Amino acid sequence: MKNKWILLVEDNADDEELTRRALKKNKIMNELIVARDGAEVLGYLLGDGDHAGHNKDSLPSVILLDLKLPKIDGIEVLRRLRENEKTAHVPVVILTSSEEEQDIAIAYKNGCNSYIRKPVDFVQFNEAVQNLGLYWLMLNEPPVK
Repeated sequence: MKNKWILLVEDNADDEELTRRALKKNKIMNELIVARDGAEVLGYLLGDGDHAGHNKDSLPSVILLDLKLPKIDGIEVLRRLRENEKTAHVPVVILTSSEEEQDIAIAYKNGCNSYIRKPVDFVQFNEAVQNLGLYWLMLNEPPVK
């Protein structure tokens, strides 16, 4: 698990802190990189804009992607990631408060691997993060690069 890292795409500081706390509580010590808007995450993963010098060969083991983001929304981020050969197979988990059936359908249509509604309760959120960590960081076998 040494080189496995998590990319959290979240513009809400409270939700970011909640995620950090849940990861720590569940002893998920993998590196966590946070992007706070859609343009930032695309720049980081594709190595352009402010992140032109970033090592594009290092991809996250899982991306936790919010839908409601500034600059470029989560669905457009997902679409662009799936269009790019380098990022097409990186697991993307939509982690959002949206309960819109349309958002769920569009997310899957555009290639998300999982859609999770953020539980309001910390105990439930903690359990969701524990399950995410177990599955995506320990059990899931990614494609060979």
